[in-house]
Amino acid sequence: MVLLWGLPGLASEPVDFDAEVRPIFTKHCTACHGGVKQAADLSFVYGDTVEYTIEAGSPDDSYLIERVIADDESRMPPPEHGPPLSADEVDLLKRWIELGAAWEAPWSYLAPQRHAMPETEDPDWARQPIDHFVLAKLEAEGVAPSPDERPDRWLRRVSLDLVGLPPSLEERAAFLKDLSATGEEAYATVVDRLLGSERFGERWASVWFDLVRYADSRGYGEDSTRDIWKYRDWVIDAFNADMPYDEFTTKQLAGDLFPERTLEDHLATAVHRLTHTNEEGGTDDEEFRVAAVIDRVSTTWQTWMGVTIGCVQCHSHPYDPIEHEDFYRSAAYFNNTADVDLSDDWPLLDVPIKQEDYVLATELDRRITRAKLEAWEQRWRAAHLDTDWTPTRIDSVRSSTATEVGVDKKDDHDDYRTSGTVAKHSDFELTLPIEPTDKPITGVKVVASPLDPETALPDAEVGFVLSRIQLAILPKDAKKPVDVPIRRIVGDEPLPRYDASNSLRDNNEGFGAYTRVNHPREAVLIPKEPIQLEPGSRLVVKLRHRVFNLAAFVLVTRRGSVEYTTDEELPTRLEDETLTELDEQIKGLQAARDQIESVPTPILQERPDHLARPTHQFIRGLFLTKGEQVAAGVPASMIGAEDQPSSRLELAEWLVSEGNPLTSRVAVNRFWSRLWGIGLVATEEDFGAAGDRPSHPALLDDLAVRFREDYGWSVKRLLREITLSRAYRQESKLRPELIERDPLNRLLAHGPRHSLPAETLRDQMLAVSGLLTTKMHGPPVYPPLPRGVWKARRGSWPTAPVGNPDRYRRSVYTFIKRSVPHPAFAAFDAPSRDYCIAKRQRSNTPLQPLMLLNDTAFVECAEALADRMREHPGELSEQIAYGFSRATCREPRDNEVEQLNKLHSEVLASDGEKIALQTVAAVLLNLDEIITK
Repeated sequence: MVLLWGLPGLASEPVDFDAEVRPIFTKHCTACHGGVKQAADLSFVYGDTVEYTIEAGSPDDSYLIERVIADDESRMPPPEHGPPLSADEVDLLKRWIELGAAWEAPWSYLAPQRHAMPETEDPDWARQPIDHFVLAKLEAEGVAPSPDERPDRWLRRVSLDLVGLPPSLEERAAFLKDLSATGEEAYATVVDRLLGSERFGERWASVWFDLVRYADSRGYGEDSTRDIWKYRDWVIDAFNADMPYDEFTTKQLAGDLFPERTLEDHLATAVHRLTHTNEEGGTDDEEFRVAAVIDRVSTTWQTWMGVTIGCVQCHSHPYDPIEHEDFYRSAAYFNNTADVDLSDDWPLLDVPIKQEDYVLATELDRRITRAKLEAWEQRWRAAHLDTDWTPTRIDSVRSSTATEVGVDKKDDHDDYRTSGTVAKHSDFELTLPIEPTDKPITGVKVVASPLDPETALPDAEVGFVLSRIQLAILPKDAKKPVDVPIRRIVGDEPLPRYDASNSLRDNNEGFGAYTRVNHPREAVLIPKEPIQLEPGSRLVVKLRHRVFNLAAFVLVTRRGSVEYTTDEELPTRLEDETLTELDEQIKGLQAARDQIESVPTPILQERPDHLARPTHQFIRGLFLTKGEQVAAGVPASMIGAEDQPSSRLELAEWLVSEGNPLTSRVAVNRFWSRLWGIGLVATEEDFGAAGDRPSHPALLDDLAVRFREDYGWSVKRLLREITLSRAYRQESKLRPELIERDPLNRLLAHGPRHSLPAETLRDQMLAVSGLLTTKMHGPPVYPPLPRGVWKARRGSWPTAPVGNPDRYRRSVYTFIKRSVPHPAFAAFDAPSRDYCIAKRQRSNTPLQPLMLLNDTAFVECAEALADRMREHPGELSEQIAYGFSRATCREPRDNEVEQLNKLHSEVLASDGEKIALQTVAAVLLNLDEIITK
């Protein structure tokens, strides 16, 4: 941390502004003079506003000091807002001013620096670079490290930490044998084996899913099933493959924007389709689309940066230098994706069921997309840019329903326009008075516009779908028009929700803006034969609407116009040999792609530039009250005014660049916390001014730099160093002299000791009992659920029967329904996955032992463990000792076997042998050393 020396020669003791001065302002001042409320235009979040209250170098002449030491009603803070500053706090402010009153950014906003390993009195104690920092802190505090943990207890600890499962008795025996033969190398052998296990990815995916709010349901009231488990499998595989964390980041945030993306790159973006979807009828899908964008902003900043940015939706950050506008500049990166708040989850990626089909699917998808884009760009350029269009007047417009539709006269053309309530399934028929020309009409353009094109840009109007577009000629004096066959329709969107060509046939899909419209939308129709109008005849355009969504949206065009062209070359340009070959190529490729069995999975897809949504600041956070338009960007306090990322891909790249001070720190701290039970920064969710400062700042920064630069963002190399450190190997026994002084083990004076996370606890029970199924991947499963829990409006909980392997799969594969958290997980503090959770809170409640003793799944584990014990050869004492070792990874002491024998005898007398041994097994599975690490 930079120390603030300020003006030379004025004081002897340096002051650390961020560690000593800023906490005073945060505690006493920012409630009235912070980021939210800036009374008297003064904010102690931004140094430039504080300047007028300070005379640098002269505390006695500083208005700030005058107000904090006043003994009358002018004293700050006022009595109704809190107690006065203490004498020590006033003295610290005076020294800071005397030294020049230099202002620094929060510690976490400064780039981490590599640190030399500190010197210690016992350098031989250290086994890893980490140990030097830990020991130096302990020596500075006058505390000795704890002895090494027993080898078999360390083995259980590291196994639970790295793969989320306890070691088997065979693994314990192999380790102890290897330890006697090779010494220290045996520890590294174990860690390398665990890091190479397929179980590693399953354990660490669960950690990630808390952050990105992974669930198998859509949330809100309906909370129906969402097939997104292919993303879950991608995360598991990414951890197993030790995908570098920077790559892991950029793929999830912007894999769809990679120049040569693979299917898996695109699949990774499903992380941002884990937002809630409101399927209730009568809701505004734009409101909830915006809510999803806001959630993506908050989740991204919380997950990768440890920044609490959610409150900035409504106002500037209370404590950190993040302004209200910064939230919406961040939102601009996510505001132009094609997804909307509808239950069809479009856009979807067809992800092959079989992993071996990924390469072929990637190649086919690339070729299909490339061909579609090439064909569309050529046709749209020919129809839109290389052709002159003539606007038309409208003689009359008829509606097939009660929808009122009339004509708006413009300077050079007419618009048809609805008014009042719009009925679903409306058909409009436009009659156009086009004067005969020397050349026949070769193309007709239908333009569908918002009712108010100006306000629709920031506040999208309800969109439309033209289920059918027809052209006809009404001859002079005729009562019925004659249909004109259409050869092709060209829409204005390259990869639309619905294929525009569906508008040429009776279909409930077709050209449209689904489900919102910001810009005027255009479709060009090419008749099979040029249209030659005779004098007195009229051109008729028929528009049919048949899409109606969720009893909430009448997807009917509200305003529109028609243009025509007599360009003789237009049909040729749209149907040349190259385009015909592309069309055939697309058909063939799509037919091959359809042969690959796949599951449609929600992903991100960017809207085309010409249909981009503008992003506006919301006044007080309400999406209906738009302020000024903003450009994409991140807070200037982190990056400065220049070199702002301009796209979501550039944002992802910036997050893992050397210029970002937070991402590597936050990642290192998170992995550390999952091993130790608490992070080097205790507030994993808040690396800002209101969060805790690191217990070992030099260690955190050094690890962050080495994680990025030396380890190449390798999570496995980072975890290897931590788990092979002497600090991690310490015994976890609590030391009486430190219980009050260091109850959370911030000094790292003993090994980690804390309750197991819910998933690890259940998986351990399954493993110890011998029930665990090691099958990987695939659709979610439904382990036993207590009767009466499932009362959801949709779906069911099809529990696999006893003996079915799906009943005993790892917890990471359990179906996560947001509105119905599984009691076995919820009781042990697993979140519902409604929103990003950076750190689970640990509790100790009566529900937990009741769950372990009575829940069906845990009772089955006790029964299975009893069966394993019964199958073991030998006397009852030997069977009990065997079960004890399976559960605890250590040999029991004599008195422990005696107590369990006594329990067995007591139950045997009343309930028989089967219940007696099952009771012993249940006790083993409920030992404190089983449910804690």
